[in-house]
Amino acid sequence: MTVRTRIAPSPTGDPHVGTAYIALFNLAFARQQGGQFILRIEDTDQVRSTPESEQMILDSLRWLGLEWDEGPDVGGDHGPYRQSERSDIYAEHTQQLLDKGHAFHCFCSSERLDALRKEQMVNKQQLGYDGHCLQLTPEEVQSRLGQAEPHVVRMKVPRDGVCRFSDMLRGEIEIDWAQVDMQVLMKADGLPTYHLANVVDDHLMQITHVLRGEEWINSAPKHQLLYQYFGWQMPQLCHMPLLRNPDKSKLSKRKNPTSILYYQRMGFLPEAVLNYLGRMGWSMPDESEKFSRQEMFDAFDIQRVSLGGPVFDVEKLRWLNGTWIREALDAEAFAEQFKRWALNSDFLMPIVPLIQPRVETFSDVVPLAGFFMSGMLTLDETAFEHKSLQPDQIRLILQFSLWELEAQRSWDKDSVFSTLNRLAKAMELKIRDLLFPLFIAISGSTSSVSVIESMTILGPDMSRARIRHALGVVGSPSKKEAKLWDKAYRALG
Repeated sequence: MTVRTRIAPSPTGDPHVGTAYIALFNLAFARQQGGQFILRIEDTDQVRSTPESEQMILDSLRWLGLEWDEGPDVGGDHGPYRQSERSDIYAEHTQQLLDKGHAFHCFCSSERLDALRKEQMVNKQQLGYDGHCLQLTPEEVQSRLGQAEPHVVRMKVPRDGVCRFSDMLRGEIEIDWAQVDMQVLMKADGLPTYHLANVVDDHLMQITHVLRGEEWINSAPKHQLLYQYFGWQMPQLCHMPLLRNPDKSKLSKRKNPTSILYYQRMGFLPEAVLNYLGRMGWSMPDESEKFSRQEMFDAFDIQRVSLGGPVFDVEKLRWLNGTWIREALDAEAFAEQFKRWALNSDFLMPIVPLIQPRVETFSDVVPLAGFFMSGMLTLDETAFEHKSLQPDQIRLILQFSLWELEAQRSWDKDSVFSTLNRLAKAMELKIRDLLFPLFIAISGSTSSVSVIESMTILGPDMSRARIRHALGVVGSPSKKEAKLWDKAYRALG
């Protein structure tokens, strides 16, 4: 048997370090076993998925040195590798489940389902679908289908007994069937949910081992049941521990930068970032902290993964990156790496039109453009003082702008300006007043080049991180304030 593992990211936002972490361990396991690693794009969320996000995922994984044997950009014998291109396959397999009586049409409205959920919460019952449409006769189902009544397809799930499945790290796991919902398999728009597409794709792509985050443990019974319904053998499961913030909470962008692109823009070496991700819950046999990708692959043993939540600590990553810079680069290589990071034409050319009109000598360039090549800026609370804005208004502007920009799907000059201009109008502020604290947050100065164009060049990850940093300088909201601010923000529409 040829070992085949996969990573299946959703192109709905910035490429996440958690995706790279799971990809690394899938790749390491496949290479150690002499197997193959597949990349699949799970883009059935047509509202949030974008080609730009997909390309960022591919670029960031390649920057880290994670390569795949099959995928949407390299091809392979088991494509297509984008779920949006596999609709006919999912429809065919959904019909198989319906024909065998393992799935059923559900016509329940969202209003009924909301009311059901509220009733279950009040009565402290297990949340989930109550099987209402299982009571429909075949004639009723056909009649409602004939009238094109909106519906989904759900899987049938036993109500009694216990589901047992094996995990490579955790041994046998038991979950009561009563805790497993009758999962929607096919949505009303004709697109599959993750659960159906995941099982069908893994089988047809001959995936033998599924290494994924431990948040998917509770979904394993649904997947095992689908494999049984189709008469297929389920891949071996391995649920990896989740990455944690230093306070042991689940890794989140509000406490730690989570985008791979952020670390690339900050000037981290890809070898150091990959090395650090390899240390998340795993260790080399000799306990060495610095190791290359190939050294990890050569020594890899999945049983050395610890189930304790690995802490993603940026300060430790900085230390490891410094070790790589000092030990792996001589002076010439250091200079070459720096030029490749800061002085490459792709990054430098968009900056030139912004600074050239302000330059009288080349010595003016660094003061004008230095913030483009910096990480977190050194800010002082007094820099945010404004003649017509109160300190709490500054804090609100930064927080509301951050929330708006976190939801920003397109990141170009026009769309960023449109978003912030709309926010200014909603907050009844002049656009220049709203942009004032953003100038400080992004460039460290009020007399810088265009803040909108600066944010466009820096990109969403660095821009959001700097605004988040500035908010910390002027005062992040307390828990009570955060609730009030959230309510006020939502009231803006």
